[in-house]
Amino acid sequence: MANTVVYSDQAPAPIGPYSQAIQAGNTVYVSGQIALDSNSGQLVGEGDVAQETHQVMRNIQAVLQAAGLTLRNVVKCSIFVKDLGNFGLINEIYGSYFEADYAPARETVEVSRLPKDVQVEISCIAVQ
Repeated sequence: MANTVVYSDQAPAPIGPYSQAIQAGNTVYVSGQIALDSNSGQLVGEGDVAQETHQVMRNIQAVLQAAGLTLRNVVKCSIFVKDLGNFGLINEIYGSYFEADYAPARETVEVSRLPKDVQVEISCIAVQ
């Protein structure tokens, strides 16, 4: 089975040696998304965790759409945050993007630093 690179010009281009997502069979592995704007390449809401979280979720949606999927197809998310003190707000925003009956499994981990010093990064796995 060959892996297929998934790319969306509606999400930020990778800033390193990785793909936005890889499709292997009926599973799509979306790389960690941060709050970069796809048009400007600039951070959105720098330091504002709410704005960053919304942009991250929009980026994930764009990559999923390029694979012909939606957030309903997401089965697992990994959330990395700079400060777990922001968990409540991030959780509220993140949750607003998923229907209750389709909420994926996930973990949330506090880390010391994220790319470009953002507040939040989210990756996911989706299945057709």
